[in-house]
Amino acid sequence: MVGEVETLVVGGGAMGSATAWALARRGREVLLAERFEPGHAMGASHGEYRNFNVAYAEPDYVQLLVEARRLWGELEADSGEALLELVGLVNHGEAAAHQRSGSSGGDTFDTVHAALDAAGIASEFLSASEAHERWPGMRFETRVLFSPESGRVKADASVAALQRLAARLGAEVRHRTRAVGIRVLDDDFVEVDLESGDGDLSTVRTRSLVVTAGAWTEKLLGARLTLPRLVVTQEQPAHFAPRDPALAWPSFNHQRDLGPGGDYWYSGVYGMLTPGTGVKAGWHGTGLPIDPDARTFTSEPAQLAALQRYAREWLPGVDPERFEEISCTYTSTDTADFVLDRVGPITVGAGFSGHGFKFTPAVGRILADLATTGTRPAARFALQR
Repeated sequence: MVGEVETLVVGGGAMGSATAWALARRGREVLLAERFEPGHAMGASHGEYRNFNVAYAEPDYVQLLVEARRLWGELEADSGEALLELVGLVNHGEAAAHQRSGSSGGDTFDTVHAALDAAGIASEFLSASEAHERWPGMRFETRVLFSPESGRVKADASVAALQRLAARLGAEVRHRTRAVGIRVLDDDFVEVDLESGDGDLSTVRTRSLVVTAGAWTEKLLGARLTLPRLVVTQEQPAHFAPRDPALAWPSFNHQRDLGPGGDYWYSGVYGMLTPGTGVKAGWHGTGLPIDPDARTFTSEPAQLAALQRYAREWLPGVDPERFEEISCTYTSTDTADFVLDRVGPITVGAGFSGHGFKFTPAVGRILADLATTGTRPAARFALQR
């Protein structure tokens, strides 16, 4: 038996859930199919918090930030939940501000500061000593770009809120339901075979298919679309125990130190306080490439030891010997730019890992536009770069 739905979204992490919410808000008929159970830890959208960092200079991303901030407010208002915790975020180590870890990309901190000021987003420079006085749990050797309108966003709670609101507006949300076959019939129809957790098979015919499958994007679409290179890695941040639970912590991004002693760094470091758990810190996009269906969840010992060394040298407010490991996946493009595009009846959203979560509701809006009108965002997000 073949069922029909106006729009089918495959992948119910942050971006797929935001797309379903955006479509449902427009009165569109939408089915959201998520392979795993609610709150699962198999992908990239789980966990308590993600950094909410506004330190971008590229106009495309600054524009997305402004929209995302407005939409986060609407999501909070509609759900009745406080999802953003604007405790501020510090970017430091600017001598090597050359790689994006949810922040400045290849731009200097001065460029970022100017771009934010032009967009009406507050930021200020602090000296290393001023920053340490505010946040004694951290060590600083360079000036700091502090953005008070940054902080952290609740990850699991946001995904749940998006799905709950989408369902309230008429969307159907199916967990433990994975796509096992996709057939493009013509420019107006796609058939998707769905398998439930019980092994039951059904087929859904749709005018518009949105694939937001994270680490499984290549497996689902690689034979149908020409995708940019998507590298799936298993990342291994950790929560370190604070020495003094009363200390204040901003979220942070620390670029690679080019001076003596920086040779053990794998990349820039990002982190934040997870209240009641510890201070999260992690290398950015340096995990081992994996097949998402064959994850070991086992840490790479050299990277873990290096992360402990970072905590020992740069986070005096934590105990580097007391930590809990975390395992998650990144799906990254070579440029770190997202994939937001459409070919025929298939819309794809991919490559968000490392700096995408803060943009979630704006990405949902873009994917909903692509699915319904074909309206494309900036060229940097196209399938063909």
